Amino acid sequence: MAQELDFDCPECGTERRFYRAASTNLHLGEKVKWHCPECSYGFVRINGIDSSQA
Repeated sequence: MAQELDFDCPECGTERRFYRAASTNLHLGEKVKWHCPECSYGFVRINGIDSSQA
């Protein structure tokens, strides 16, 4: 999986390049933590579903 992800940061209000902070495999699938280097906003994505949409 990629180490970088272009994503709309809700804190910065623009598209930023997020960096993969951590990952692990769960029974639900792969859990990946992503962080914005500009504002430290982060979210978790499990099997392609991310917590930023909650």
